[in-house]
Amino acid sequence: MDIETWKMIAIAIVIGIGTIAPALSIGKIGSAAADGIARNPEASSKIQTAMILSLAFAEAIAIYALVVALILKFV
Repeated sequence: MDIETWKMIAIAIVIGIGTIAPALSIGKIGSAAADGIARNPEASSKIQTAMILSLAFAEAIAIYALVVALILKFV
């Protein structure tokens, strides 16, 4: 196999792992936030703020994986 084939395989692995892990963590964050709000509705604004911040950090990991994949593709 030539170098281009290995680059495409590496890109597929980076995107695959880089999107599955944040997707699972976003699901877990949402589930925990819904559970926390159901248990304590008075604290929903604090829980929601922490949830949105955590979702942004988890989504940033997927964006980093996309950047790495694009660097691999075009370099």
